[in-house]
Amino acid sequence: MKEDDFLKEFIRHLFPRVVLRSNLRLTYTFCLGGLAFTAFLVLILSGALLLFHYQPSTERAFASILYLENSVPGGWYVRNLHRLAGNTFLILLFLHTLRVLLTGAYRKPRELNWIIGFVILCLALFEGYTGYLLPMDQLALWATQTGMNLLATLPFGELLRSFLVPDDVGQPMSLVRFYVLHIAVIPLCMLILCMLHFYRIRKDKGVLPYL
Repeated sequence: MKEDDFLKEFIRHLFPRVVLRSNLRLTYTFCLGGLAFTAFLVLILSGALLLFHYQPSTERAFASILYLENSVPGGWYVRNLHRLAGNTFLILLFLHTLRVLLTGAYRKPRELNWIIGFVILCLALFEGYTGYLLPMDQLALWATQTGMNLLATLPFGELLRSFLVPDDVGQPMSLVRFYVLHIAVIPLCMLILCMLHFYRIRKDKGVLPYL
């Protein structure tokens, strides 16, 4: 697979040259994948705006959220848009995964794309979890602590916990690691996988047989 072909197929999937009239009708797919990707783009845009005011430190994180909501014009709207887009993104991914299962769209030749989509769903859940800590309010601390305790019960859970929380939940090092994962590492991985997912759809002629 050439890199140029990979990027071209991704762009062509987002902006097809031709759209059949029959494909504009509402069907059992409900364009759930496309809607989920749209929510993902809203998350990236709103998250980028939040970065201008959020301070990833144990002393300033919560105060910066309060400042954003109460003193920044439109700050309350942007933060709630980010939160709503995150919930919508997860719901659409779950529905899309359920649709794939119920319609058997994971069968040959789409096995690889099914795995890619499932990994995207797992990363989306982890992305939401890492973002939950960032406001550093009491609810965020309790929820993250509960998640870390559950993680420790899994195989290799203690190792993962020590990586994510080297000091303690809400302490400087753990907050920085959650912050970096949330704004950079996980979104980049998800974007690359989404591009590969769309590339495979076109190659498998799964839902766009006229391309």
